[in-house]
Amino acid sequence: MPIALRLCSARMSRTHIELRHLRCFLAIAEEGNLTRAAARLHLTQPAVSRTLAALEKHLGVRLVERSTHHLALTADGRDFRERAAAAVAAFDAAVAPDRPLHRPLRLGHAWSAFGPYTTPLLRRWQREHPETPLELRRIDDRTAGLLRGEVDAALLRGPVDVPGLATEELLREPRVAALPADGELAARTELTLADLADRTAVLNTVSGTTTLDLWPADRRPRATLTVANTDDWLAAIAAGHGIGVSSASTAALHPHPGVAYRPLSDAPPLPVLLTWRPSAPHPATPALLALAREIAHAPEPPGEGRGEGRGKG
Repeated sequence: MPIALRLCSARMSRTHIELRHLRCFLAIAEEGNLTRAAARLHLTQPAVSRTLAALEKHLGVRLVERSTHHLALTADGRDFRERAAAAVAAFDAAVAPDRPLHRPLRLGHAWSAFGPYTTPLLRRWQREHPETPLELRRIDDRTAGLLRGEVDAALLRGPVDVPGLATEELLREPRVAALPADGELAARTELTLADLADRTAVLNTVSGTTTLDLWPADRRPRATLTVANTDDWLAAIAAGHGIGVSSASTAALHPHPGVAYRPLSDAPPLPVLLTWRPSAPHPATPALLALAREIAHAPEPPGEGRGEGRGKG
């Protein structure tokens, strides 16, 4: 028998909303696209549409505005998203097999975690907080699974404009260009955004942070190629289908024999944020924030340092 959440109001005093309705809505809100939400949930698009319609009918409000090429949350949808995320997170915490104080702290990231600080963070946490395992999880979406309750906190890059999430900027990373290793631009030691303007830009529209707005309006790439994750982004660039822009940590954490990384002298740095849900935080979140802040602000960077994106792929 499915576990259900009873959401009561004057309109729906006897209606049961199952947890799957909330998870489906959160996937739609995160993806901004019914097809991608269906793929993530391993459902068909009609099944996702029916689930959303049922939820809206039960709540008596429209949560999503749909058009042929666009999907956006309504004001009611944005408000409900915060409450749905808190409900899913509370449910997952309640049924966790471990005791609340000792359950793992799940830290999400979309592609480069904490950059060169990742290993120091994991090692120090293990030494200083052995009672709470820190699990690093790569999840390819804009909030690295945080919005859907798959993680307790997330290391994200770029601005995070999601209601109900708290953020703290830990550091800023330089940006680099990612180029086909056998292309003429790879022979340069440093590039500008204008150097990339006559190329095709490969954009990760699911978890990436680069958009055409990074370039001046009159000097933007001539075309775009969209992908859904870092692996496909690297493959497209290595195949010569276009160029990419990312943070310096990508060069160190995602080397590829067909991709060369070069510094971008005029691109603004990318903020690295620790993000969490203040409405349902893991008990160890404050300790994680304190340790991440201390490591990021240490006088000497670890290992390969903050990096300037000069890896050759």
